[in-house]
Amino acid sequence: MLKKNVLICGATGYIGLQLTKLLCKHKHINIKYLCGSSSVGKKIDFYDKDLKKFKLPKISKFNKKYLSDVDIIFTALPNGEAQFISKYLNKNNLLIDLAADFRLNTKNEYEKWYKIKHSASNLIKDSIYSIPEISGKLIKKFKIISCPGCYPTTVLIPLIPLIKRNLIKNKTIIIDSKSGYSGAGRGVHKKYKNKNLYESLSAYGLANHRHNSEIQQELDLKTGKKNKFHFTPHLTPMFRGILSTIYVDIKKGASLRKIQNVLINHYKSHKFVKISKINTFLSTNDVINTNNCLISVCNSKYKDKIIILSAIDNLIKGGGGQAVQNMNYYFKFNEGEGLNV
Repeated sequence: MLKKNVLICGATGYIGLQLTKLLCKHKHINIKYLCGSSSVGKKIDFYDKDLKKFKLPKISKFNKKYLSDVDIIFTALPNGEAQFISKYLNKNNLLIDLAADFRLNTKNEYEKWYKIKHSASNLIKDSIYSIPEISGKLIKKFKIISCPGCYPTTVLIPLIPLIKRNLIKNKTIIIDSKSGYSGAGRGVHKKYKNKNLYESLSAYGLANHRHNSEIQQELDLKTGKKNKFHFTPHLTPMFRGILSTIYVDIKKGASLRKIQNVLINHYKSHKFVKISKINTFLSTNDVINTNNCLISVCNSKYKDKIIILSAIDNLIKGGGGQAVQNMNYYFKFNEGEGLNV
């Protein structure tokens, strides 16, 4: 099988570097171009010594002419920049965006939450929001794949099947999520310079975090119901990993065992969603450097309430790994190719 030629835009960010590492080990991929802005002319191993052993191109400035030489474009860029690149796509290109430019289904919703004019709104219809375990074969119909945010990945994977099966009340969901600071990108040290980043825990984005929009959109679309939830993210003094603690009320006739079995059966054919034994206490350490989403269903002190723990590595399952997994689904490669990290 001929290798697919790849262009990575934003290769030196935390997620861009992780994506590059994964693609270097993918047997069906040839990395043809690495693009950046302030890093132009440098070697990628300047930013991560682990990449020194791979033969990779120097970082260059994006040029639309590159698109005629590649099959896949990965954009790990600030919000708004994938829209610019998407205008130059040809019929042979697949764009996989790791930012938010195509996560929301309407121009108005995007501009409301991101405060950026959407300059490629005519292409929204050609894009799909894709957690691969949920979208599956549908992605083949689209030329733009939008990878979900890291927080929503931990939330949507456990909640969608439970709401669809009418096992939990969908108006009283509380989501408490904690992330390593790499989730805020390489500029995190400037953005949070007054927060004692390495020794403190900070809540932020209460009621208005941008990921509210995609959680709401996908919960409603995938379950056919109007759902209500509270979502509070926290920045923690660790580099990577996310742990979401989700509090839900169960419906009459549901039980801890039934809920666990529904999740096991729903994801039994998906190697990267793993359901732990009931009442297992999860740690981000359980998922670091994997593409896994690890889920545990736990008792609370009330019989009609349960606690769901959901953990991922935000740079892999919440970033570069999910992008590679979506690519594998699209081209019918082995689902785990390049992801045995």
